Amino acid sequence: MNKNLTSHRPGLAVILKISAIFLFTIMSAIIKATSDAVPPGEAVFFRSFFAIPVILVWLALRGQLRNGLLTRNPAGHFWRGILGTTGMGLTFAGLGLLPLPEVTAIGYATPIFTVILAALLLGERIRMIRITAVLLGLIGVLIMLWPRLGSGAVQDGATLGAMLVLGATVTRAFVQIHIRKMVQTENTAAIVFYFSATASLISLMTMPFGWTFPAPDVAILLILAGLIGGVAQILVTSSYRFGPASMLAPYDYSSMIFAILVGYVWFSELPTVIMLTGAALVIAGNILVIWREHQLGLKRGKARSVTDPKS
Repeated sequence: MNKNLTSHRPGLAVILKISAIFLFTIMSAIIKATSDAVPPGEAVFFRSFFAIPVILVWLALRGQLRNGLLTRNPAGHFWRGILGTTGMGLTFAGLGLLPLPEVTAIGYATPIFTVILAALLLGERIRMIRITAVLLGLIGVLIMLWPRLGSGAVQDGATLGAMLVLGATVTRAFVQIHIRKMVQTENTAAIVFYFSATASLISLMTMPFGWTFPAPDVAILLILAGLIGGVAQILVTSSYRFGPASMLAPYDYSSMIFAILVGYVWFSELPTVIMLTGAALVIAGNILVIWREHQLGLKRGKARSVTDPKS
């Protein structure tokens, strides 16, 4: 491989990462805008299936269309597909019930749950700094969920939406743990491609549960969501070729700025003080985790490069 393609170029890495996060936010907004017209399973199909051509073109341009898709672990891709599709479906369902900034904020808890699962499933040791990070993050999640636990919230579906997004967050943490194992034998290209392929097939199984024939304008938006999702995945994957994960991780939180702006302009949504307070605690916990991993020299870059804010 050309060394220039893997050089340390932090400026380019940051631009690619922020661009990807912006596109993921737009994709989420499109899914939210079409949530009244199509069920979550159908939205998952469009997002996954129409990302495949974009990914294939990217692999062809990189010369990885043949060797890059070879796999030693088909079962691993299957389970990554099950977990990722479940997380995506739960997120899409939650987008129809909650404001975009709130869905984004709850999703920030994924690294916190990943730390917990890494300790339980991988036997990773958690010392005081990461224990503090987990506690901060969990307190932040509770603060964000608290307004959704009242009787009025139950009636308008907000509690269900919050539980769906929280479930998606935990599921994405399982995905992170699973990918940490997969990257030991699998190419990034294979993980990216086979997830879109398996998610497309798995989502088809939800067809008997309320799929509709979308109106032309809705269909165009859903196809656009798939194309945007594919481009965003490529950008976030490419960003880790030019900068380390520890440097790029904090830029994930630019998604809150984008979510607030898009939510206000598109849906007339504004974040509450309680939501922002909880999000700030979760972000603080995540930054502690990022700092601690950097101190320990843990190499998460390759694993991060094949995951995204929306699985």
